[in-house]
Amino acid sequence: SDTIVMAFCKPCLVFYSVLTFLILNGGPSHVLAKVFMVVMEDDPIISPKSSQKKVMRGEEAQKYKAMTTTKHDIFLDSFLPAGSYKKLYSYTHLLNGFAIYAKSEKAIKTLSGAKGVRLIQEDIKMAKMTTYTPRYIGANVVWPLLGGAEKAGDGVVIGMVDTGIDPSNPSFLSTSDQAKPPPASFKGTCQTGERFPPDSCNGKIVGARWFARAGQATGEFNATMHYASPYDPDGHGSHTASTAAGNFHTPAISKGYNFGHASGVAPGAHLAIYKAAYSFGGYMSDVIAAVDKAVEDGVDIISLSLGPTTITSGPASFLNLLETQLLLATKAGISVVQAVGNGGPDANSVVSFSPWITSVGASTTDRKYNKSIIIGNGQVFSCGGLSPSTPGETMYPLALADDVCNTNSTGGSSNCQDPDVFIRSLVQGKVIICMFVSSNYYEGDFLAGIVDTIQKIGAAGVIITDRSSSDSDIEYHPTFPTSIPSAIVVNSADAQALLEYYDDNLVRDKEGSVTKFGATIRILDGRRAIYTREAPVVAEYSSRGPDVDDMQMQAADVLKPNVMAPGHHIWGAWSPTSDAMVEFQGESYAMLSGTSMATPHVAGVVALIRQRHPKWSPAMVMSAIMTTADVTDRSGRPLMARRDGGVLERATPFDMGAGAINAARAVDPGLVFDAGYRDYLQFLCAVPGVDDAAVLRAVGVPCPPSRARWCSDLNAPSVTVASLVGSRRVDRRVTSVGAENETYMAHVQAPDGVAVRVSPDTFAVAPGATATLRIVLNTTAPGNTFSFGEVVLRGDKKHTVRIPLAVFPAAALSP
Repeated sequence: SDTIVMAFCKPCLVFYSVLTFLILNGGPSHVLAKVFMVVMEDDPIISPKSSQKKVMRGEEAQKYKAMTTTKHDIFLDSFLPAGSYKKLYSYTHLLNGFAIYAKSEKAIKTLSGAKGVRLIQEDIKMAKMTTYTPRYIGANVVWPLLGGAEKAGDGVVIGMVDTGIDPSNPSFLSTSDQAKPPPASFKGTCQTGERFPPDSCNGKIVGARWFARAGQATGEFNATMHYASPYDPDGHGSHTASTAAGNFHTPAISKGYNFGHASGVAPGAHLAIYKAAYSFGGYMSDVIAAVDKAVEDGVDIISLSLGPTTITSGPASFLNLLETQLLLATKAGISVVQAVGNGGPDANSVVSFSPWITSVGASTTDRKYNKSIIIGNGQVFSCGGLSPSTPGETMYPLALADDVCNTNSTGGSSNCQDPDVFIRSLVQGKVIICMFVSSNYYEGDFLAGIVDTIQKIGAAGVIITDRSSSDSDIEYHPTFPTSIPSAIVVNSADAQALLEYYDDNLVRDKEGSVTKFGATIRILDGRRAIYTREAPVVAEYSSRGPDVDDMQMQAADVLKPNVMAPGHHIWGAWSPTSDAMVEFQGESYAMLSGTSMATPHVAGVVALIRQRHPKWSPAMVMSAIMTTADVTDRSGRPLMARRDGGVLERATPFDMGAGAINAARAVDPGLVFDAGYRDYLQFLCAVPGVDDAAVLRAVGVPCPPSRARWCSDLNAPSVTVASLVGSRRVDRRVTSVGAENETYMAHVQAPDGVAVRVSPDTFAVAPGATATLRIVLNTTAPGNTFSFGEVVLRGDKKHTVRIPLAVFPAAALSP
């Protein structure tokens, strides 16, 4: 049977899946509570000044941590009166600092002038942003190389910073009598608590902690609702964890029906859980504490289906505390994968900014659920809805809700939200037509309320439709299973034909009461998936580039997103206690959509690559994923992106990054573009408007003596130039990771208005050796927007390395 992975999104409730970053229901850009993060000048355990070989470890690190924490307490006591503040966290591993809840602005002013304080940042809110999908992205081709599905990802720990996990879900239960121990390098522990007993860490889950001190300080955290344990009361964290590394071949059962066998992308990988997001959202200070602990514990990958709700103030988006902390995580050798956001299709909507982070957009897959209804005159309509059929091959009487309700009921009958208004004797054995207005699709419990009403009144089924004249795309409406026959008719012509057929076969008396329901209907089963072999399409809600330097939305020389992965209509593990989606209440699996769902697909692929190539740096892993991504379908036609109104246009790198992830090719990319901490420092020091003092304040080290002139000088697997005036030279250094000597030829597709020259255009490289490419860009026709192209390096050993180009040809220099 088809392998399945999970993800979920209500296209309408973008916050839910896409990147349910830290704000489930929206919120202000600055928190109302006075929570602040303070960074000290002293070094953390992983110092930005030291090499990875000189990092403190073991007992030495623990002693330094204890000493640093004590110093924080002494510092605060010496400057602030008792009772005027509460320390929430001491950060010691990646940052040396703390988070405090201060009761007055005066306390922060006092600290800002204190010796030893490097910077202070007000806390901000964050928001949360697959049956078959491992096969769709080629992961199943990699599994045999790693010892089979159950060993794919073995020895790799994925740190999930999310809403927690339900340890009782089948996707996370131990698959053998003896729990598989975590790697020796992993030092994490499991915090126990309500619904998270001591045996929750079983080999699949190897660590679990929760972080909510900012939420507690603001009064938003409620232990009864949100659980003072790593347990996931929301469902989002369980869903993303199962997509990344859920057990192989687990039945995804919802509403009593098996929708397929689910599998994570890296079924053999371990999971370490860092719960830092809740139904009220989350706070950056809690997320920073979670990331700090994840790195201390020894995870290999951090997966963040969360992101800030706003660009923080300051000289650059790359310099907020979370971005710089993730830079230090990268310095420690950890790959960071983050959702790009659910703000699409608007431009400049990405909320994952920095070049050291793999930022993930969302695409559709080729899995479709076909639902049909047949009416008495023989017409057949395609619909939405994952439901059983009406029993047998019988045609059932059709009735509009208004025609089987009490005449004295006021409003609300046609939308079927109140079972008490129906006349039970008239609805028995009938399929009821319930009406809605399109805006109600954006209310999470509206459709579930209709289904609940139909169940309570004992009708044979329900047709849900809209009187509006505009068409809606079934693909982008809520899709969830129901236990009763149901169908959603969203095509306006079909809805009109259905209602005309109903009216033509209705007999009324002089008072207008129905004396005969002549229309009949049959609902067919819509729960079986078909696989169309269609190419992925960029989902409408997936956030778009260009990346931005700052709050003024100045375009940056950085490509975002980096890659896209399946994020639309993804099946995954769910928490039965969750009330976040009424449609899946009480279920253990749910279908969601969003960049939140796409992100763990990439985290799983990263686990496969790191198992195959354990010595690769995070930049090499990101490069392998980007340069091997697909930009065309099986027939060579370009991938498409969905824009406003459902219009399909050719996808650009600002829609899909380097393209659709291809795991099978990513483990053998031929060439990689490597970059390290020093390279990223040089990048930061080249950001327009950022001076040396801002970099020193943000990262704790000064700009290196050798400076990059442009941000585009970073050795990235892409080239982005936000303002090309005349000419720019961009050098790229490639490293061969192939098994034999290979000769590459450069093929250029130049962006409109730009001439591109690559030298050398042919080069040979041995395994482990490097080569330098010089790419010269010249404006030939200035324009008013970005244009796109690519450099493709084709090797004679069948490797293809694709480098996307995104260039704004601003002006040509006079001859």
